[in-house]
Formats: sequence, structure tokens, C-alpha cells
Amino acid sequence: MHNLVCIKQVPDSAQIRVHPVTNTIMRQGVPSIINPYDLFALEAALELRDKFGGEITVLTMGPPSAEDSLRKALTFGADRAVLLTDRSFAGADTLATTYALATAIRKIGKEYGQPDLIFTGKQTIDGDTAQVGPGIAKRLRVSQLTYVAKITALDLTARTIEAERRSEGGVQVLRTRLPCLITMLEATNQIRRGAMADALRAARASIVKWSAQDADVEDISKCGLKGSPTVVKRVFAPSARAEKAVLVEPAEQPAEELIEAIFKHQPRLEADLAALAGDL
Repeated sequence: MHNLVCIKQVPDSAQIRVHPVTNTIMRQGVPSIINPYDLFALEAALELRDKFGGEITVLTMGPPSAEDSLRKALTFGADRAVLLTDRSFAGADTLATTYALATAIRKIGKEYGQPDLIFTGKQTIDGDTAQVGPGIAKRLRVSQLTYVAKITALDLTARTIEAERRSEGGVQVLRTRLPCLITMLEATNQIRRGAMADALRAARASIVKWSAQDADVEDISKCGLKGSPTVVKRVFAPSARAEKAVLVEPAEQPAEELIEAIFKHQPRLEADLAALAGDL
């Protein structure tokens, strides 16, 4: 069984700041980490390997420094790491990113065996679009199970998988055929502590590095900034609010007086609620 996990190296969002004059993100001095959502995907792949055997390939697209995140994934127990890095990939939006990653996954299939399952996190903390996973599935023409909370059954003989998917209406139990792509929800598992043997192996492992040519990218115009129809026009930090929080003690007054006090401190709230009631 071959599982492939897509990860992304992202800046630690807890330490990102916006420049007060230029309104651009200040990345200098901000440490890079593996996208936290991708760790749930990696652990799900590791758990399946523990049960069914096989191997795990970790793939990322990014600058040469993204090798650090791949080595970190190897310390958790992944078997192989592939870094897709090329200047032509710079500035890619989700459309261009999925094109490059899907191309690389096809190349991985030729070199190391076709993946049975492709895992991603539900989204990244530096984009929050949740588009890359489904975009890869669309380009590879494989089934996709998004927002998966639990893999309940896997039959390698029948080539089927069953999973619980969270939705607004509750939990859906879905079954599809392999190969397929899965995006994992947060808090569905906990990434394991890597073994010492894996840490030593990761330190001396050779990371596979592919340029656009190495990955067999046919149309370079679909990569990077050239292949990205979306553009970030402006980044800004929200202005601080002047209003101060007011503590209201509900036990000391009737409900009518409590509501009146809330409307007094939040005059726009009453109008918004009235408008909402009119729409209903």
C-alpha cells in the first residue's frame, strides 16, 4: 500500500506581523513550521501503514528551505520525501499549485508506484482556502473525501474505503473506491512522537528534489505567478476598536432589562436583529 501525504511549510501564524506603513506581511525572523492541519493527515497515513503495511511518501512544493519540513516529516516515520522546487513555481495561487502538485504526483506514481491514498490537511493556516486538496483530486480524476474525521474501514482486496465526514448537518458515512484523496479535519488524531531510529534516518536521508523539468511539467505557463489568475491586492491589519467591553450581570436584573441594557451599549445590534427577523 502506498500513501502519499502533501504537506506545506508555512510561517508560524502566531508570530506574523503586518507592516504598519506598507501593509505587507513581515516574514523576517518568523520561524517556519509544517502546516498544523497537515500533521493530522500525516498521522492518518501512518496509522494505516501500521495496520496494513506499505510505505509513505511526503510531498511539498516550496523553496529549498522547505527541506526542513520534509525532514521533520521523516522523523515522524514517513519513508520518502520529495521536494518540488523551482523558481517558476514562485507566486503560485491554488490553481497553479494544484497543477504542479498533480504533475509531481503522477511522476511519483511512475517512479515509486501509484498512490492508493493521497492525504492533505483540510486547509493551510496561511491561506485558509481549502482548495488545494479538492483541486488535486480534480486534476488527477480521483474520488475525494473532504473534512474526514475518521477512516472506519479499508478493504485493499475490494479496493474500497469508508470514512466519516463531518458536515453542517451532522456526520456522513461515505464509501468510495481507491485511489482517492482525503482531506483530514483537525483534532482527529495526534501526531506521534518520532522514534529515535526515524530521527537518525531523517538526518542522513536524501531528499528527492525535482525542478519543473524533473517533474515532467509540460506547460510551464500554468505554474507560478504566470499560471495564477488570483492576485492578493492588499493586506492590512484590522484597526483597534475604541469601544470597551462592559460587564453585564444577568442574575441581578430581569431579562427585559438585560436586553435593554445590551441594546443601550450596542445600538446597532437592535437594528441588525430587526433586519434579520424581517428577512426570515
